[in-house]
Amino acid sequence: MLYRLAREAFFKLDAEKAHEMAIKQLSSTQNTPLDVFYRQHLKKRPVECMGLTFDNAVGLAAGLDKNGECIDAFAAMGFGFIEVGTVTPRPQPGNDKPRLFRIKEAEGIINRMGFNNHGVDQLVENVKAAKYNGIIGINIGKNIDTAVENGKDDYLICMEKVYQHASYIVVNISSPNTPGLRSLQYGEALDDLLKDLKLKQAELAEKYNKYVPLTIKIAPDLSIEEIIQIADSLVRYEIDGVIATNTTLERSMVKGMTHASEAGGLSGRPVQSLSTQVIAQLYKEINGAMPIIGVGGIDSVVAAKEKMDAGAKLIQVYSGFIYHGPGLIKNIVENY
Repeated sequence: MLYRLAREAFFKLDAEKAHEMAIKQLSSTQNTPLDVFYRQHLKKRPVECMGLTFDNAVGLAAGLDKNGECIDAFAAMGFGFIEVGTVTPRPQPGNDKPRLFRIKEAEGIINRMGFNNHGVDQLVENVKAAKYNGIIGINIGKNIDTAVENGKDDYLICMEKVYQHASYIVVNISSPNTPGLRSLQYGEALDDLLKDLKLKQAELAEKYNKYVPLTIKIAPDLSIEEIIQIADSLVRYEIDGVIATNTTLERSMVKGMTHASEAGGLSGRPVQSLSTQVIAQLYKEINGAMPIIGVGGIDSVVAAKEKMDAGAKLIQVYSGFIYHGPGLIKNIVENY
């Protein structure tokens, strides 16, 4: 009830202004008595995955807390793990505004943010300052002005800087809002990236005496042949996990709705089925070689179970959380 009232107020604002206000409020109230308005005490339902123990299977997807400003607030809500980012080596403003749109009829969101963030150094400081001692994933990307052929360098820079502070690292090569980025999902470009990432991971594991799992986040807009090729590369390079999926460029499920024609990646309920199909195909192809973290339109216990039945070991929410609030976490954790 409380969240429904808050959502009604926020939804009267521009989507990005509402997001900024929410982050500011969460940042200022975390670790204070005011967190009583969103704190939830959930029973632990531990999940072993990638050599880590997650308090429960429901995580916060990247993109909501890009700079790691509200880690303790989201922890108070009961998330089993929290993923921050996407972060880039240098701060960048992202794409021109407006760049975030609600499709209320379909409980969807379109964004073309463009990896707006304060840079990896600021993110690391925020992660270090958080009191949360659970699982934190750090999602890394490339700066928009870094040529795609040099994109690998940006990932390696970020990887080195976040390694000591991450429970796991996510390599985001599937955002549709950075020109050319998705080309890194295919063929020689993907193999070259994975090879150097694994070499860097081995180097850092030895340096810090700590093995940090490496995961790759892929798009939902893939053919079966492309999923087969990506799965083959992930298995060959012994990647620790795969996150499926990012936002979609597909619009058929929201055709004719307000803001449906806006450029960017579509998330929320409209991507639910597409994401689950990719997970099912991916699960078949990797044949148990690594876990899948399922994300895309999870807005109920039923949707969560569908992802897990398709092969996901863990799940993440974002748009569903925007539309349904912290109660969604509790509902899934208590009933999946």
